[in-house]
Amino acid sequence: MSRLRKWDRRIERANELVARHPFAAEALAFYSRIAGFQKSLYARLEGTPGSLRGDLELSVLLPWFPPFLSLIEEAAPPPLAQSAAELSAGVLAEFWRGGQLTAAEALIAWTFLQPYAEHLADQAGPAETQTALCPLCSRRPQVGVLRQQGDGAKRSLICSLCATEWEYRRIVCPACGEEDVNKLPVYVAEELGHVRVEACDTCRHYIKTIDLTKDGRAVPVVDELAAIPLSLWASENGYTKVIPNLLGL
Repeated sequence: MSRLRKWDRRIERANELVARHPFAAEALAFYSRIAGFQKSLYARLEGTPGSLRGDLELSVLLPWFPPFLSLIEEAAPPPLAQSAAELSAGVLAEFWRGGQLTAAEALIAWTFLQPYAEHLADQAGPAETQTALCPLCSRRPQVGVLRQQGDGAKRSLICSLCATEWEYRRIVCPACGEEDVNKLPVYVAEELGHVRVEACDTCRHYIKTIDLTKDGRAVPVVDELAAIPLSLWASENGYTKVIPNLLGL
């Protein structure tokens, strides 16, 4: 399957969920436009060298940054759009090396650099680890996934930056390593039965996990984004997401 097909699948899933979850329609429409841009950038990067742990190839990316900022100004919510209007390309290198940025700066830089990082990860191939950080770029996970394994399900995590997926134990907090099942509550809403909030009462963080045994058509990064009510529930109950998504949730 063409590597570009995964971007098509993400966009198709976002459009599919609009009808199912009207409360997320605006967010999903915004995501579809961003994903379309990301797909174009990913396609242009074919053959581009680089390393997830090396310096950022700014010369390759810079021509694409102004049109991306224009898209954010046009399609994003007002606070984010305003931040895009004031942004310089310096935030890209700062984000890549893990520097200090405002929440809006980091969100814009992350969204733009994600297809570049995913391209580099695809060139690097699979990686195995049981740590809570991505084995290729050391970033935090965006979402968890449950897949059928024997009579149960195994969990894996998907990197927030390069989209690498790696196996991770089910009963352990990816934020602090807590293993006591009594301190790891799970919340599922009836209308979103395949999406779980996996929380931790020790560090008060949570991650959403997409259960593919309940909905095999789900696309984890998209279904996580659409599950806005679960993010609101978690926030109201004092939990903080391991890392925010495109909506800042």
